[in-house]
Amino acid sequence: MQDFAAALQEFLDFSPGDRTGVRVFYAPGRVNLIGEHLDYNGGLVLPAALSLGVWLFTRQRAGGLSRFASRGFPGVFESSVADVGVSVPGQFANYPKGVCKVMGAAGRGVPPAADFYYVGSLPSGAGLASSAAVEVVTAVALNALWGEPFSMLELVRMAQEAENAFVGVQSGIMDQFAVGLGREGHAILLDTRSLGYQYVAAPLRGQRLVITHSGVERQLAGSKYNERREECQRALAEIRTFAPEVACLADCDGEGFVQGLGDLTLRKRLRHVVAENRRVSSAVQALGSEDLERFGRLMSDSHRSLRDDYEVTGPALDALVEAAWDVPGCLGSRMTGAGFGGCTVSLVREEAAQDFERLVAERYRQSTGLEPRFYVSSIAAGARELTHEMM
Repeated sequence: MQDFAAALQEFLDFSPGDRTGVRVFYAPGRVNLIGEHLDYNGGLVLPAALSLGVWLFTRQRAGGLSRFASRGFPGVFESSVADVGVSVPGQFANYPKGVCKVMGAAGRGVPPAADFYYVGSLPSGAGLASSAAVEVVTAVALNALWGEPFSMLELVRMAQEAENAFVGVQSGIMDQFAVGLGREGHAILLDTRSLGYQYVAAPLRGQRLVITHSGVERQLAGSKYNERREECQRALAEIRTFAPEVACLADCDGEGFVQGLGDLTLRKRLRHVVAENRRVSSAVQALGSEDLERFGRLMSDSHRSLRDDYEVTGPALDALVEAAWDVPGCLGSRMTGAGFGGCTVSLVREEAAQDFERLVAERYRQSTGLEPRFYVSSIAAGARELTHEMM
């Protein structure tokens, strides 16, 4: 963190005292390279952790109240460790409070009270898993403060439960999984039904991953994300009337399943799930053979499917991707995250990166009047404690 000293002082202003007992934790954001809207459909996804993320400064405090504050959001929020209460719409503290509640229910007693101060380099509402980063870094920190022997996979599951049950966003497990279990220089091929996974080397030599914020924030809980989940549940229920052995939509590998659905909208949703699941397997093969041009084509095909069949892109993301496709040296571009705003991810030849940012910005401004923001990130490691490195 470039401004570590300033962030530490902010924490000490929030939690008065010297450095005694202060601990520092970090969780990355994530970019999903390909495999969008498959994590709640039992499919394959290919996320990677970013070098952008969320730092958490914390230490235990006396009494039964934990306190939460963030550089990026105003206010200080208190919560009883014995009863964190209910989710408050629009409050950033919902995410760490939900983690405290879930971990308290899963642990051997009441978790310790602590001060929590969050400093992030991830833009909020960008589709880069900033909420999952807050959840997982809270879980890792609370696990360390409490001395509970939860594994990282258990912490990931509890972080997802907090978002589903407390915050009210019915997200799959991909975001928390990538944030918690990321590995430097590797993507994660995750089977979201079994949670079996393997690390896939991402040899991006001569290429750069350029993440571009559309300038349109998406609020996941208030978006059509939950609507898409409900549509997929309806499609699965209908498929089980003629194929009861099907456990999830990702099992429906064939056009017969698509045609078996009576509703055109549900057919389109399933068509995306089936094709995207195949694209993930093809993308892993492309990385294995270092065929990055093929990988880029698969990224672009993914966006077209998300635009035409899953209908989660919208005018801003479409304009941004189309601007990227027109730039020489861009091998592929797609929306990443839930959609309805947020970011795109593009694979760009290193020598073309500067021109890419300039040309995409010009074309995007002309078509939308919006100002894009660019982030270049490496593929980084997952959530961990950094106290001994930083203090």
